[in-house]
Amino acid sequence: MHPSAHRDSFARDNLPPRELWPEFLLERPEYRHGPVLNAAAELRDKAVAEGDGERPALHTIADGRLYTCTYAQLQFRVDQIARVLTEDMGLVPGNRVLLRGPNNPMMAACWLAVIKAGLVAVATMPLLRARELAQIIDKARIGAALCDLRLAEEIERCRSRGDPAYSPGLERVAFFNDDGGARADESIEQMLTAKPGGFEACPTASDDVALIAFTSGTTGQPKGTMHFHRDVIIMCDAFPPHVLRPERDDVFCGTPPLAFTFGLGGMLCFPMRARASTLLMERLTPETLLGAIEQARASVVFTAPTFYRQMAMVCDRFDLSSLRKSVSAGEALPDATRQLWKQATGLEMIDGIGATEMIHIFISSAGDDVRAGAIGRVVPGYRAMVVDDDMRELPPGSVGKLAVKGPTGCRYLADERQKNYVRNGWNLPGDTFVMDADGYYFYQARSDDMIISAGYNIAGPEVESALLAHEAVAECGVVGVPDPDRGQRVKAFVVLKPGFDGSAELAAALQEHVKRSIAPYKYPREVEFRASLPRTETGKLQRFRLRESHRTGRDRERPDERRTA
Repeated sequence: MHPSAHRDSFARDNLPPRELWPEFLLERPEYRHGPVLNAAAELRDKAVAEGDGERPALHTIADGRLYTCTYAQLQFRVDQIARVLTEDMGLVPGNRVLLRGPNNPMMAACWLAVIKAGLVAVATMPLLRARELAQIIDKARIGAALCDLRLAEEIERCRSRGDPAYSPGLERVAFFNDDGGARADESIEQMLTAKPGGFEACPTASDDVALIAFTSGTTGQPKGTMHFHRDVIIMCDAFPPHVLRPERDDVFCGTPPLAFTFGLGGMLCFPMRARASTLLMERLTPETLLGAIEQARASVVFTAPTFYRQMAMVCDRFDLSSLRKSVSAGEALPDATRQLWKQATGLEMIDGIGATEMIHIFISSAGDDVRAGAIGRVVPGYRAMVVDDDMRELPPGSVGKLAVKGPTGCRYLADERQKNYVRNGWNLPGDTFVMDADGYYFYQARSDDMIISAGYNIAGPEVESALLAHEAVAECGVVGVPDPDRGQRVKAFVVLKPGFDGSAELAAALQEHVKRSIAPYKYPREVEFRASLPRTETGKLQRFRLRESHRTGRDRERPDERRTA
């Protein structure tokens, strides 16, 4: 590795042992970088230096009006925030910074400022609760946070002694979108008033950690995936130019949060690398996204299949003549949804599979390369194969586990699960696939118990833990079951304590309890009450039996005791 610019060496110290790293394929010239690289400077400062300062960079819509920020204006604001981070908050290269906010220009500027200052960005979903934030804060040893003022409540719990979510290491917090000065002593806007621009980018090594993206495993314990500055630029030089093919005048838009690497790429890094612009919007619905496309004349949209299906039903009410590319990822794309969208808009969907561990999409096809039912072929620079449990490559047409390697790959933050994800130099994303004779990959299912619902990854054990905290619940099991609109929906099988009746009212109360305990999108949309749950002789819950009983509509052991709400 190259000499690090980090004064705080935590990230590099907690990379997995080198023998557990995947093999990195860096033969292609577009994936090779010198020893010094700062991703923020490469994406934004370079654009200004090369004469694109007056090009639009960010858009947003407020009070019905479209507002635009140029590359030069964004550079100035990013430099101001970087000064706040280093001068007012006293942070040094390598410190981790929690970022908490919805998709808006200040969230984007804060992410870029963290990267430019040589800090490590740890962006989090806006819906996460204090308990979930505390796990991330403690695991990544985070000492500072930048938080949208509207999301202050949960972060304050992490700072409050006596709260179960208290994280003593979180010492410095600043709030953005606080134009009214409600938190004057911790308001980024107040601190910015005296700050000039002209912040010099930290000369980070290309293999210094730039971000830690957290993803939940099937145990519900978050895994921090560590990505270098070079990885951020490589993801911009892989899927976009080879498959998406963006243009300088494109306006990107969509729903994935910047906290997801899918959103980080599609909503910020990809358009900046192409010198295009992006429309950042909060709390989008299918109708408001379509309206935003019409108003901003957006040309590239990123979202999940569920949204495309819902938008297809109403898109005839909007002028979508500016739209030329639509990208789907985050969950399996049903062919019926692809065809519905194509009939409604005339656009062939660009499907893709990526992983937080791989930072972004590594299999995809577009236009005439699309094949019915397939996600696509490997992005140039990546290799993939379908293997058996012993990592032996299977012939075309065989069902097996997907293995992939390329210029990016998995490096977990101090996590024993590294050895499960990487084997023999290959990354194992946990998906079951079939490859045909022409190299097209067809998704079959998840290889583990992760529930993927409307593009969100939901760990069943985490939902079970929340349910078990309710006074009425004795036992529970949570699985994903097929859903025509969401791909999967979360279903809970619940055994009640004596004295409680499995009514529709109690089911609703359990759902609300989960929403208050963890991110609301994780709540069980279906609750089934049972007298017992299937377990092994050693007491292990047999989730496959729960899925089977949902599919067949009967409980083989106690069919007369099933009650559904």
